[in-house]
Amino acid sequence: MPACCQDAAYVCGNAMFMKTHYDLIVIGGGVLGTFHAYEALMQGQRVCLIDKNITPQGSSVQNFGQAVPSGFGVKWQRYGRKSLEIYKHIQSKFDITVRNNGSIYLASNEEEMTLLEELAVINRGQDYSSQLLSAEACRNRYPGLRADYCVGGLFFPEEITLEPREAISRIHQYLREQTALDLYNNTLVIGIDSSDSEVWLRSSDGRSFSGERVLICNGYEFQLLFPEIFAQSDIELVKLQMLLLETQPTQRIPGSILTGLTIRRYESFKECPSYAAIKAKEDPEAYARKWGVHILFKQTPEGSIILGDSHEYADVNQPELLGRELREDLNQFMIAEARKIFDLQTWAVRETWFGMYAQCKTRDIFRHYVDDRVLILTGIGGKGMTASAGYAHYEPIFQ
Repeated sequence: MPACCQDAAYVCGNAMFMKTHYDLIVIGGGVLGTFHAYEALMQGQRVCLIDKNITPQGSSVQNFGQAVPSGFGVKWQRYGRKSLEIYKHIQSKFDITVRNNGSIYLASNEEEMTLLEELAVINRGQDYSSQLLSAEACRNRYPGLRADYCVGGLFFPEEITLEPREAISRIHQYLREQTALDLYNNTLVIGIDSSDSEVWLRSSDGRSFSGERVLICNGYEFQLLFPEIFAQSDIELVKLQMLLLETQPTQRIPGSILTGLTIRRYESFKECPSYAAIKAKEDPEAYARKWGVHILFKQTPEGSIILGDSHEYADVNQPELLGRELREDLNQFMIAEARKIFDLQTWAVRETWFGMYAQCKTRDIFRHYVDDRVLILTGIGGKGMTASAGYAHYEPIFQ
């Protein structure tokens, strides 16, 4: 009898064995794992979603809560646009905090405006709705926008925001109430054994799970399962600093606000004809470039504003290089840059934190089959909140 079967028999003898045999077990309850569970459920499969935390804690709750396919190149924009459809479909049935307020990219000079104009042409070719706005139209739409910053904008009406600290948990609640999802929070999987016919999982509290297939969406946790695989990968960790400003008494700024530094950073603009020449003029020693800063604003329903962010990088084998501290100089720089863009009613900081995500150096996602029944899927980078639902829809995990 294989070791996994012995473990199962032991657990069964202690009345803790999970009797359901699943078509798919997903380890990791973040956005990538959750939407692969969603797709399997839509296909009528028996699905179990397991997360090591009581509530989601990783990249999926540490971000802005912006779903902005406009920031992607053609390949990933397709996934992002499908994600918008899925988010809106779920929202029509159950409140997962989706707000369809659109996204705006604000140009601070003529170079950035040129890139917006070129991207608008690309959007038309891809049949993705966008609208060029004058500086006056931008100021009328976004209260407090400084006239000395904005020369124009590009608006994406289909894009949405979510509240990152609530959305994933609400999607879990929706799946539990309206599908047959079995969700196990606060459950740490410490072992996986495969045979020709099934896979067995063992958790740290003595429970066992069995299924036909296992998908591991481990985010940036690389030490618990198959650490040797990650040690040989091209994955790197990214650390981002963000701030939460206090509630603006009456000022309301709709949707996602992306600015000039974002235009100079996001993938979609790299497809613009003028991008390379414009980037070549930049100072390689500039503080914003050194720390990967671009300024984003997203206001919550109660009026506080999420502001950021910065980017620091470390190899998967050297996470300690990123540290746990928050750099106050980065926070002050981001606030100073943000003050050039908006006149807010208050700049008081309620909270500051860092988020983490994993990305690949040489490919756009880490997809590794341990064997025919176990797949690792992570390293989606900063695309997760926007593109995971569409990626899960279009890219089968087991053929």
